[in-house]
Amino acid sequence: MEAQSTDLPPDLNAGAITSAVASALEEDLGTGDLTAELIDERATGRAVVQVREGCILCGTPWFTEVFRQLCAAQIVEWHYRDGDRIDPDALVCELNGPARLLLSGERTALNFLQLLSATATTTRKYVEAVEGTGARILDTRKTIPGLRAAQKYAVRCGGGENHRQGLYDAFLIKENHIAAAGTIGAATTAARSLNPQVMLEVEVETLDQLREALSCDVDRIMLDNFSLTQLEAAVQERNARKPSVELEASGGLDLDEVRAAAQTGVDFVSIGALTKHTRAIDFSMRLY
Repeated sequence: MEAQSTDLPPDLNAGAITSAVASALEEDLGTGDLTAELIDERATGRAVVQVREGCILCGTPWFTEVFRQLCAAQIVEWHYRDGDRIDPDALVCELNGPARLLLSGERTALNFLQLLSATATTTRKYVEAVEGTGARILDTRKTIPGLRAAQKYAVRCGGGENHRQGLYDAFLIKENHIAAAGTIGAATTAARSLNPQVMLEVEVETLDQLREALSCDVDRIMLDNFSLTQLEAAVQERNARKPSVELEASGGLDLDEVRAAAQTGVDFVSIGALTKHTRAIDFSMRLY
């Protein structure tokens, strides 16, 4: 399938969108849409998509690509852009095209829209919760398999930032890596020898481990499941010994807790819930 030709933000990969949509359509359509065959193949229709709750919109390139692959044409007219805040009952877009294909693409297109808007909306809530603290919200690798790039894009639409994309673009030395290497120092030395240009982060679980990590050549330290008191102590230790090292709070922080963690002076708070605890935004499509 040829990649979509519509203009995309520079941080999106058109080929990845095309592939994800093709896979989703194959999963749903299989050998064909039996129910849609009840409709005259020459019939055309107009459809509107409405959102039933307020949200941050995200997923329009995937939605559009569904119908481009089905219709070989651009039949969607958007009233909003990704990243826009939209109110309940807003008309999000209109579609005009073959009625059969509108029906066949409806569920797949809405699935992308409801999932990615949910991720963007959840992210915006966390970003607003830490506003003014100086801390930034990060995602994690806890994403839906096959949709990582899409969900990480949604995080950006919600105002958050991306942690590493995968295992290939940054070092994150965790407890099992440390156990296998012997010490934090041994693990970080090996990492710098292997690829000195790549961002190097170490996860620590105690203040003693933090002190050990601060004595090493690291870019960032992840503070795993630290209490607020421990986070404050970690920030003081970092500020006194190596202010250039970034600190990231991590470990199941929810909306009620994230601001307090951010106020301790950490640079980042990573939230797995942005991508793994999403509740789909309620969109509907009605054909006329």
